[in-house]
Amino acid sequence: MTPLLSDTSLWPMAAALLGGWVLDLLLADPSWLPHPIVAFGRWIAWGEHLLNRGRCRRLKGWVFALSSIGLAFVLSWLVLAVVPGWASAVLATVLVFFCLAGHTLRREVHDVFRALNVSLDAGRRQVSRIVGRDTAALSAQEVRTAALETLAENLSDGVVAPLFWLALLGVPGMVAYKMVNTLDSMIGYRTERYARFGCVAARADDVANFLPARLTALLMLAADACLRLAAPRRHAAGRGGSFGSRLRFVWHYGPCHASPNSGWPEAALAACLQCRFGGTHDYFGQAVAKPYIGHDPRPLTAADLRTSLHISLLAEVLAVGLTAAALLCWGCNA
Repeated sequence: MTPLLSDTSLWPMAAALLGGWVLDLLLADPSWLPHPIVAFGRWIAWGEHLLNRGRCRRLKGWVFALSSIGLAFVLSWLVLAVVPGWASAVLATVLVFFCLAGHTLRREVHDVFRALNVSLDAGRRQVSRIVGRDTAALSAQEVRTAALETLAENLSDGVVAPLFWLALLGVPGMVAYKMVNTLDSMIGYRTERYARFGCVAARADDVANFLPARLTALLMLAADACLRLAAPRRHAAGRGGSFGSRLRFVWHYGPCHASPNSGWPEAALAACLQCRFGGTHDYFGQAVAKPYIGHDPRPLTAADLRTSLHISLLAEVLAVGLTAAALLCWGCNA
């Protein structure tokens, strides 16, 4: 049995996975390179402007979101099927590269902490690039918290979930997932403008991320445990507790989020750092109350950033390894 796709061997797909991942580590998201996610964004903006008006907004949102996801899947499948041999393998590698965002995510979060060393306003401006909340009135602690919450949440959205759908549905599944995620990030809000039109985009994202979010939490805990074993003094200084206690922490705080998924990777990082995330924040000028994840409101430091980046990178390595192993197993059983 193979993931729902093609007659092509999954061994080349595993090679495309590793090649695309290495490209992401080396190049991140260069501004000079045209990115398909930008095209997704323009398509969604065009559709929202055209359809999110008048009557039947909910129905139009359903049709637009589902057709956009299907279109992303079918077009990428057709292109990979039509392009011959080695060119198809190269294209698959490039698509994997475009769908992964681990390096860019870590760089952006690192830049937030670096900007805070310049000034609070610089930190606020930098974190506004990666979060949806209003940042103009955030304190330095809130800026750091927002950055690390985003690191945890987007490790799932930007790395683990795309890899999960690659293992399940091949490269077209990975591309379709990115359409789901882009739809949610643009129109999946509970505001007056998007509540009806974007509701299916938000629900589709919830479904697509349900398993990957929980897998991300486990991978982060596993990465933390590996780092603690490899360098106990450097990595775990001042942070006691067993793997089991961290798992119980995640089980308790994972559901404590407005999103059914975002709380799980955030709780995992909070467990690893023994800190507190969450709380009330402003979105589009409206205060949105969120439960706290964790119980220790201690100040976050540069050491926490380093620990978080190490956990994120090692969790990504584990995710890539698991995905490659799954693809090879599918290939052997095909």
